[in-house]
Amino acid sequence: MKYYVSIDCGTQSTKVAIYDENSNSIAQHSTPNQIKYPKPGWAELDADSYVQAALKGIRECLNSSKINPSHVRAICGDGIICGVVGVDKDGEAITPFIPYLDSRAEEEAGYIRNNLEPVWIEESGNPMVEALQPPVITMWLLKNHEEFKKRGVKVMNNGPYVLSRLAGLKAEEMYIDWSTLSGWLIGFKAVEKTWSKKQMDMFGIPMDILPPIVKPWEIIGYLSKEASSFTGLPSGVPIVAGAGDTMQSFLGCGVVSPGMAADVAGTAAMFGVMVDGINKELSKRPGLYFTIGTLPNTYYYWGYIRTGGLSLQWFRDQVIGRPGDSSFYDEVNAKAEKVPEGSKGTLFFPYLQGGCNEAPKATGCFLNLTSVTDTGIMWRAILESIAYEYVTFTDKMREFGVEINSVVFTEGGSRSDVWNQIKSDMLNIKGLTLKKKEGATMANGLLAAYAVGDISDIKAALEKRLEPQKTYWPNKDNTIYYRNAYHCHQSLLKTQMTQAFDVCSYLRDLEWDKMLKENDLTKLEKELRNSNPVLKR
Repeated sequence: MKYYVSIDCGTQSTKVAIYDENSNSIAQHSTPNQIKYPKPGWAELDADSYVQAALKGIRECLNSSKINPSHVRAICGDGIICGVVGVDKDGEAITPFIPYLDSRAEEEAGYIRNNLEPVWIEESGNPMVEALQPPVITMWLLKNHEEFKKRGVKVMNNGPYVLSRLAGLKAEEMYIDWSTLSGWLIGFKAVEKTWSKKQMDMFGIPMDILPPIVKPWEIIGYLSKEASSFTGLPSGVPIVAGAGDTMQSFLGCGVVSPGMAADVAGTAAMFGVMVDGINKELSKRPGLYFTIGTLPNTYYYWGYIRTGGLSLQWFRDQVIGRPGDSSFYDEVNAKAEKVPEGSKGTLFFPYLQGGCNEAPKATGCFLNLTSVTDTGIMWRAILESIAYEYVTFTDKMREFGVEINSVVFTEGGSRSDVWNQIKSDMLNIKGLTLKKKEGATMANGLLAAYAVGDISDIKAALEKRLEPQKTYWPNKDNTIYYRNAYHCHQSLLKTQMTQAFDVCSYLRDLEWDKMLKENDLTKLEKELRNSNPVLKR
């Protein structure tokens, strides 16, 4: 029997699995990641904690599976597409890994939007410039991170960083695959699958700090002796480039033909549809991203809510006070099933890490709470809030001719029947779950097998392995209700709540203790009158 190691470098955890040649998972291990929030709007992870979690996961999977390590044919992985870490000449991290949850580069994003010609629309297929995008974060590092300014040699995504470290590569040997490249969203040429020197010059990013681009199935190195000693695998096991987590999730749930869609309900909730190339009109509209798939000639438009799944974890951990208790989800989903559509008028906005294009100052909040509001109502409101965002995505896609035939629900959120049905009703589309729910991790195993020649056709292999588990048909009555409620939701977000978000932003950013120390009361009262958005009106 042949085996393949899969590494998924995600936001909340680092998962390792071993798959056999029939894509059966025979061992799994997951290590929670620690996300640090050093300042409001900032988010960081330790890049080397991913490496250690991958090494530990491989060792634990080998021990629990009892397989012969010499039968492992290859290692492959995926990582977060929006996020970077800076490395020195030895390929060692000298900055934190800054993921898509971070907003520190808002100033750099604003500079690009307001001062530069948007050539990325045509070259990269994306109209939006945001603080979460790797080129924008890289601009911030070049301007503000002293150690990177002194010793930085390359900027890396976390997936390629981990695989490069397992192979013992130096900075100049490190790489990025073409699907992860497209997760940069700007700064590259989508058709040619190359960096855009024109864009990088505009951003002030030197071309020599960008890693070379490879195909996802290329072998980029071999397991080092050091990694071999720790894991128990023989040194010299081929390490495959891998791909972005979003693209591997789409591939792993069989989205390989135009018109097929996937809901990747992870930490960041994503909804993507496969297309046959750049739709010029759609690429001019903000709110959706265009990216390159893992396989040749595969492309996707997708939208996401960066705190989609994170909103669920936040409610469990911070509001209910049951951190890490996975049984909570089953309990509260059962309660939500008994709540009528619309959550009795209760609304939630899931912007826990910053706003959206329609409302840049938006924050997370519940509206319309009453004395009868309970956890079931609040939970359903959170689930519906993510689905409302999906309606915005699909409306834009359909407006410009993108066909959506069906949607596969995948990742952790797909375990919720009530959430799957809400999405099917809101989007007015047939949804389904699969018996094999591993998504990206299974796709990594297939990509590893393909890279070493053990399979010749990934699409054909997927067709044999993916079987539907449950189908969700839209309820017409619910679809009509949700369409009406969606208009109310959007009106509140874009218009009525704008001033409220402005005031909340002012109160959140008011450094009162600091102001007390630096000002006398007379001066302080005057400063408050001048800065208060309510009084200024």
